[in-house]
Amino acid sequence: GDNHGLWIDPRDHDRMIEGNDGGACVSYDGGRSWSTILNQPTAQFYHVTTDNRTPYMLYGSQQDNWAMRLPMIDFEGAISWKNYTEPGGGESGHIAVSPKPPHKVFGGGIGTGLGHGRLICWNPETGQKRNVTVWPEMHGFGAGAIEHKYRFQWTFPVEFSPHDPDVLYATSNVVHRSTDEGHSWEVISPDLTRNDPDKIQSSGGAITADNSGAEIYCTIFAFRESPHEKGVFWAGSDDGLVHISRDGGKNWTNITPAQLGEWGQIMIIEPSPHDPATCYIAATRYKHDDNRPFLFKTTNYGESWSLITNGIPDDEFTRTIREDPARKGLLFAGTETGIWVSLNDGGNWVRLESNLPVTPIHDFVIKDTDLVVATHGRSFWILDDITPLRQMQDDLASQSVHLFQPRDTTRWRVHRRAFSRTPGITNYMMTGPVTVAYNLVDTPMGTKTEQFLDAGKNPPDGVIIHYWFGAKPEGEVSLAILDADGAEVRRFSSTGEDTPRVPAEAGMNRFIWDMRYPTATRLMDGGKPDMFASFMDDMIAPRALPGAYQVRLTVGEESWTQPFNLVMDPRIAATPEQLAEQFNLKVAIRDQISALHESVNRIRRVRSQVTAWEERAKAAENNDVAEAAAALKEKLTAIEDRMVTVDGSKPKPGPSRLKEKLAGLSGMIDESDDPPTQGAGEVFSLLGERVDVERINLERVIGDDLQAFNDLVNRSGLAPVAP
Repeated sequence: GDNHGLWIDPRDHDRMIEGNDGGACVSYDGGRSWSTILNQPTAQFYHVTTDNRTPYMLYGSQQDNWAMRLPMIDFEGAISWKNYTEPGGGESGHIAVSPKPPHKVFGGGIGTGLGHGRLICWNPETGQKRNVTVWPEMHGFGAGAIEHKYRFQWTFPVEFSPHDPDVLYATSNVVHRSTDEGHSWEVISPDLTRNDPDKIQSSGGAITADNSGAEIYCTIFAFRESPHEKGVFWAGSDDGLVHISRDGGKNWTNITPAQLGEWGQIMIIEPSPHDPATCYIAATRYKHDDNRPFLFKTTNYGESWSLITNGIPDDEFTRTIREDPARKGLLFAGTETGIWVSLNDGGNWVRLESNLPVTPIHDFVIKDTDLVVATHGRSFWILDDITPLRQMQDDLASQSVHLFQPRDTTRWRVHRRAFSRTPGITNYMMTGPVTVAYNLVDTPMGTKTEQFLDAGKNPPDGVIIHYWFGAKPEGEVSLAILDADGAEVRRFSSTGEDTPRVPAEAGMNRFIWDMRYPTATRLMDGGKPDMFASFMDDMIAPRALPGAYQVRLTVGEESWTQPFNLVMDPRIAATPEQLAEQFNLKVAIRDQISALHESVNRIRRVRSQVTAWEERAKAAENNDVAEAAAALKEKLTAIEDRMVTVDGSKPKPGPSRLKEKLAGLSGMIDESDDPPTQGAGEVFSLLGERVDVERINLERVIGDDLQAFNDLVNRSGLAPVAP
């Protein structure tokens, strides 16, 4: 594609990123070789699925590249090209993941290698990709579809049976079934298309007969087996027919909606996850200059259909429809420009307004409480947390306040290694061996978050709390996190300078609790801390343990409360007792740092007053008071210097002081979900003893030296210093 820009890393001139109208590429050898990066501006993702055994694994197919597998979260801060693998298949093909270990991946791969109807089986244990194409006969580019034994579309369905993990389906103009991972196939249907001879001839012209595989017509374009009833199949063709079989494929009935007309394209068939007789269809007729949306619903196995497009513009054609498996009648539709949602089973639709760019939506998958979107031209997108839609009722707009129940949140542990966090410039972060770039952007909570330039963004790192205001509240709005017994864990407010602040705008609001208890008492300003010290400070606050919690929203004199759970990371083997051991030590370290900070703050308050009297004494030429003030300040500063690093912004700030040692210890035991080591406990005891010594020293200076200084000030007729 046309080049649109070139970025050269100022620290490593061999590292380049080039943008073009087909995506973006990266080079690490000065431009001699290039590779495609993950977050392509015009990546075309047609289909998406998830691994039901791994809570965060995502599969998809991408035009102009291979199929890909990548996590929905990266535990080192951002989703970069190091995270994805090529599981076989490619281009726009469907992908099916075997329910059985080792969970082989079957991906349609027309255009990525030999064979029409190319189907690849990828073994994640060996990395090998076996070609299990149903009918591996080559036809080249000169043969029309009429010469094919089976007509396979560029995008042909591939699906495992929800009732038998050994049964795999693939469709051409007929339905194929395999019970041995694609080694052999049987046909279980007649031709379920119009099979019009005029439309399966060689395409192209006299100079170039264009028959690469995308031109195959009269094929089954959508296929699903009922999740409720084994052997109930729904099939839709690209030439506008819908069929059903209720006896394992022995007999098929044409149930095409009459309102669709002829030669439409059945894009998606969605059997309801709640009712065996209910099914939804998304279809298009834009290739006939008919851009109307076509969404249909049946509640009687296709004996009759109703058109459910109320609210969608007449010129916005539809590509996909899915029903939420958790809430009956919550539907999502993908059109040529975005996402629409219906809360009443298609009775009416509203556009789902978000930061998603205007783009064709080709497919959805609902994974737990997330909506994963496959787009044409804008990569993968994930709507984190659709629980508000599941809980939303028709009377919401008439309510003044509504607090949604937060979803159960997994207690993931994400490690970030940012080189800097400076607004207004490009910052860099290590995600394992890969460096990614980002800008800092403001959030409604008064905090800053990363906007990645060459990586995918993680979901919010914490509990997502949604609430609704019919009008902007007057006065303070607060959110309190409570434990199972109702004791307050942490409190946040919409007023004041502390962040994160509670957003309080009319309409929907969102707040993220980072799953941490309050941090240590803050230090009064005593110089700019270094970046490493700031990084350690972020980890002083103890992480909440898995278990039951509550959130309480307070507006004026009224409060609303909802329960939620923090869930253990399923990969972690630590016991509740081991996690509690870590939590208790982190609480003890935080409290020790708080006590240390309170002592330092006391030193700084006293010293500021002593400094003021020192200056006055010098102005009055009272040398006795001035000299006593200087001596007192020297003793206070010596204690402070042993407690904290006074100015961490220096290139060489010197040895770590007690505060930095404690914060570093807290950070080290916070790196994993394990009990603290014996050494961690011993170091904490030693540091605690040293803190106690310095606090005793401070009390001695306050009790003796400060008292003597005040006595001297009193004899001079000046006001004493308040301790």
